[in-house]
Amino acid sequence: MKNVTITVDEETLQWARMEAARRGTSVSRLIGEMLAEHRDKKSAYERAMERYFARGPFRSTGERKPYPTREEIYDREILRRY
Repeated sequence: MKNVTITVDEETLQWARMEAARRGTSVSRLIGEMLAEHRDKKSAYERAMERYFARGPFRSTGERKPYPTREEIYDREILRRY
C-alpha cells in the first residue's frame, strides 16, 4: 500500500469522518475503497461498451438482419399525412 496526501474542504472531511465511523473503518480506508469501487465501475462500463460496439450493426433477435435505415424507420403512412 502507498500513502497519498489529499486536500479536501472542511465539510467534505467532516462527511468522510462520519461515513468512516458509520462503516467502522478509517477515513484512509474509506477513500481507498471508494476509489477502487470507482475504478471497477469504470472498467465494467468500458468492457460493456466494447462488447456493445463489437457486436456489429445487427439486431439481437437471432436473425442476422441489419438495423433499419433512418428512411425505413420514418417511412410510415401516418407521417406522410402531415
